[in-house]
Amino acid sequence: MPVRSVAVVGAGLSGLVCARILQRHGIAVTVYEADAGPDERPQGGSLDIHDDTGQLALKEAGLYEQFLARTHIGGEDMRLLDKSGRVHVDQREPSGGRGRPEIGRVDLRQLLINSLEPGTIVWGRKVAGARPASGGHLLEFADGVVERADLVVGADGAWSRIRPLLTPARPFYTGITVVEMRRSDAAAKHPEALALIGRGMFFALSDHKYIGGHGGDTVALGCGLRVSEDWVATSGIDWDDPASARAGLLREYPDWAGELTDLIRGCDDAFLPRPIHALPTGLTWERVPGVTLVGDAAHLMSPFAGEGANLALIDGADLAREIVSGADVEVSLSRYEEAMFSRGAKAAAGSQRGLDLMFVKGRPGKLILFFKAMGVAAKVARPFERVPASGKRK
Repeated sequence: MPVRSVAVVGAGLSGLVCARILQRHGIAVTVYEADAGPDERPQGGSLDIHDDTGQLALKEAGLYEQFLARTHIGGEDMRLLDKSGRVHVDQREPSGGRGRPEIGRVDLRQLLINSLEPGTIVWGRKVAGARPASGGHLLEFADGVVERADLVVGADGAWSRIRPLLTPARPFYTGITVVEMRRSDAAAKHPEALALIGRGMFFALSDHKYIGGHGGDTVALGCGLRVSEDWVATSGIDWDDPASARAGLLREYPDWAGELTDLIRGCDDAFLPRPIHALPTGLTWERVPGVTLVGDAAHLMSPFAGEGANLALIDGADLAREIVSGADVEVSLSRYEEAMFSRGAKAAAGSQRGLDLMFVKGRPGKLILFFKAMGVAAKVARPFERVPASGKRK
């Protein structure tokens, strides 16, 4: 029989786009989110939205034109360097882009939030667990409240409280930890950093480490390192003390070019260390009535192929499309999961390949060859172009 009420656990991209499409077709949906509001936690940097996944989802949600109005000109540029500051790949976005426009995650998430009917998202409602009930599931919240739904969609990310209903699988540590940073108001205050990074994606890679980021008015930065799982706690760095965090990170890059380590020296005072976890590639489960997963809850992977947000969006859209088809809900869920399993396995394998290409001994030779084989514009290795204080190149 068709589903009557849907509970989405988690107000990330996948859950929000699913809720948006369901509402467009008159299906009652409630989104439960543990955060007290949309600005409670950092939401990450820039996303490239692919024309065969994420963009299709936004079109189905009726938000494509609004999305395009919020994308970044030049966001598809890419630079790849080694630790000495030699530029190996310098790809410039052609007029009209390459079909993968960039948008800030905060902007995209807010667009989806604003598209929902008032009251759809119940903020500050942390799900502690879920259990089957007659004809549906009961959601148990941390405050003791219990709610029932015909269908529960786990959109609650890496450490999903809904996933145990379907599989005992848990995320494992990939061996990589990323420390997220920012440079606010870069165009006005940090023109030298913005000129170095460019308008799009920027990676300097060597010796199982990277310093990278994405250009824009606020530059999103990250330091990625192959370290032990307990490194954040055992490194001796006080992550709440900016001076300690900067000094600790700089110790990890003793022989890197000063132009690169200056990105650490001049960043804002907030540091967010994040061990990178993943679920087993190709994870599947047997059909369990009345519950399914989308996004990271279903196929968490490392971010080194740029697929996570796009999979989240297309998962949410595909699930909503199946639900509104009018078919029996279990038939709909089976069709959704069959397609999602295949897509997720392919993307997860690509993410692992990306990790293996990026974090290598010495300079990133295999990654450079990979981009050349893909036809990405590559220049003869050259040193940094020095950028004066004005931000204009000599």
